[in-house]
Amino acid sequence: MIDFEVKILDENDLVFVSDLRNLGIQRNVALTLVYLSNVKEASSREIEIGTGLRQPEISLAINFMSDNKWIDSRMIRVNKKGRPLRVYSFCVPMETIYAFYELKAHKDYEESVLKINQLKVLIQKKDYT
Repeated sequence: MIDFEVKILDENDLVFVSDLRNLGIQRNVALTLVYLSNVKEASSREIEIGTGLRQPEISLAINFMSDNKWIDSRMIRVNKKGRPLRVYSFCVPMETIYAFYELKAHKDYEESVLKINQLKVLIQKKDYT
């Protein structure tokens, strides 16, 4: 039998996840981001144990982060037998990820203001007042 040590998110990490969720980040992405920010690298199974997410949720988060080129993955051999294990690690600083969500928030705000202004113009044309 092999000894296996996995880090688990603590209260401070969960507060961080909550803050990310308040910014509109999906739960699975927020949990995976925080977990990977605390470790050098982790397998899907380690992320599953450490975050309480299910494997399909982790796959979606990993795919999202891979599409944005935030993480790298590599294959490692645990034993000489069996399938190699894929491990994930950040390849960009967390500031890059923060900048992504900051830009997204600004775009969302600008779109909302534009829609409100369009409504104001429509109301003035219809003379609802």
